[in-house]
Amino acid sequence: MTGKLTHFDAQGDAHMVDVSEKAVTDRIAVAASYIRMLPETFDIIQQGRAKKGDVLGVARLAGIMAAKRTADLIPLCHPLPITKVAVDLTPDPDLPGYQIEATVRTTGQTGVEMEALTAASVAALTVYDMAKAVDKGMEIGGTRVLLKDGGKSGRYEAT
Repeated sequence: MTGKLTHFDAQGDAHMVDVSEKAVTDRIAVAASYIRMLPETFDIIQQGRAKKGDVLGVARLAGIMAAKRTADLIPLCHPLPITKVAVDLTPDPDLPGYQIEATVRTTGQTGVEMEALTAASVAALTVYDMAKAVDKGMEIGGTRVLLKDGGKSGRYEAT
């Protein structure tokens, strides 16, 4: 850890980091989240009985779209040429609910952690939106970076 926040200048004002001197490298980030729900809600989604349609398919697509729009949502993020986004929603009967994992790749001068976190978060929010009619008490949590690789700071893997 560097101990220095990079999005503030010498006067303490927020600014976009200048990445023009950074090397162009292959970069990847993987982020995770989960959504916990009532067993009945889990069964409805698993059996494809949600009134709004294919909950998992729509959530996957929303996560992909969100990764591509991250710079529009997070003020100091750089717009990036994303080369790959994958969002997986895995049933977890023990929650009950879904484990969500988003993988984002690019070749560029800055990482894609924010894009992966945004994809995982929006996928979870979309599940909530599509199932809230039957379960307003769903819980979204555990959002975190699992892996980041590429660039000067090297590889990070959550333990």
